[in-house]
Amino acid sequence: MAYNRRNLLKRVLDVQNVVLAYQDDHTNEWIYERKIKPVYHISRRTFYAYLAIPAKRELKAMDRQLSLF
Repeated sequence: MAYNRRNLLKRVLDVQNVVLAYQDDHTNEWIYERKIKPVYHISRRTFYAYLAIPAKRELKAMDRQLSLF
């Protein structure tokens, strides 16, 4: 569980970057079993949920919101 939304989005972005690095050569199952699960200790369901989150866009929106004040 993330402490706050920003930390969760940073973690999601890390997972998404790992997937992008290996996606051309391997399946998502291979990436999950060998690269994600040993490091991040998340379930397969959480892994696929992370892939569905637009983390970059949400982080940019958070930064814009903070810069208004």
